[in-house]
Amino acid sequence: MISVAQALAQLFTLVTPPGVEQVPLTAAMGRVLARPVTAHADQPPFAAAAMDGYALADTPRPGATLHLIGTAAAGAAFDGAVGPGQAVRIMTGAPIPQGAMTVVIQEDVARNGDQITILPRLGPGSNIRAAGNDFRAGAVLTAPRRLGPADIALAAAMGHATVPVSRRPEVAVIATGDELVVPGQPMRADQIAASNSYGLHALLQSLGALPRLLPIARDTPAALAQAFALAAQADLVLTIGGASVGDHDLVAPAASAAGFDLAFHKVAMRPGKPLMAGRSARQLLLGLPGNPVSAMVCGQVFLAPLIRAMQGLPPGPAPRKVAVLAAALPGNGPREHYLRARQDAAGVTPFDRQDSALLSVLAAADCLIVQPADDPPRLPGDPVEIVLL
Repeated sequence: MISVAQALAQLFTLVTPPGVEQVPLTAAMGRVLARPVTAHADQPPFAAAAMDGYALADTPRPGATLHLIGTAAAGAAFDGAVGPGQAVRIMTGAPIPQGAMTVVIQEDVARNGDQITILPRLGPGSNIRAAGNDFRAGAVLTAPRRLGPADIALAAAMGHATVPVSRRPEVAVIATGDELVVPGQPMRADQIAASNSYGLHALLQSLGALPRLLPIARDTPAALAQAFALAAQADLVLTIGGASVGDHDLVAPAASAAGFDLAFHKVAMRPGKPLMAGRSARQLLLGLPGNPVSAMVCGQVFLAPLIRAMQGLPPGPAPRKVAVLAAALPGNGPREHYLRARQDAAGVTPFDRQDSALLSVLAAADCLIVQPADDPPRLPGDPVEIVLL
């Protein structure tokens, strides 16, 4: 067995650079920017009014009276210059007229027809946004990054209608096992609903991948060969179950027969020891254990970092943070342990039941406590690392 860190390192070596495609800004939310985007022009491209008010060429003085000569609005600049003793009514975002040096906000002015008088309560500041105040031509929106609303707004302000993003990885999800039945279908007494594939499908969607659920593969070499054939166009083949060494655990030989070279098989962690990964000429393989919690925990620990790397984001483990134990934690054995837990004001508390088949406990958890191999017992108040769910 290898450690979780070693398994992740080997997994990342199997990733090849993603393809790149141009998408419109309206389709860019959540996509990973593949190449830097450069601003075509300064923003704003001209000095602009930061407030509604009056543009003056003079230094404003309380009591001064000026003659109003025109109006400037956003998208409708004043065509002329402002001289001494003159003022232009100006709206927020409008270009500053030639000759103007300051904008007095409308609350600091009394108007009488074409005359304005500066009031005694005059506030400080010019109320002018300089040209290029936000960014200059040539400014860069760096990549790679997962694009959020603010990034998309910035790309638009930089003058881009489309952005280059990493192609979303297509993932074929193969649940294996004679005992599995599609949820909602009739079951025999010795069968269970196939839950893992649906949870992992949801996880893949949240990560920006394009998952595709394939028919459940039965525990025969022929059924698994057919499943791998159906998955032939995917970037990643994700198998669930059959990754151990029992009489019906046939995924590893089926993967080898389909052209995959296995990089590792078994990881020193719990839940989730029977885990494997490999690569063929054009596809990645990740084989998860069949126990529901094992599959979902391995999804957080391995699948999520893999999908991020397949989209061009820097490879790295699932983000961790430090929390304080609110309850005692027994010592750990030789495998890194991911305990289902919940946070509150007192700290983080592991659930009493940690069986790898208990989806109800996983659904109630909001984090995983990461307990290192051979870790000694921990007391309330001790710091621990957690992975947020």
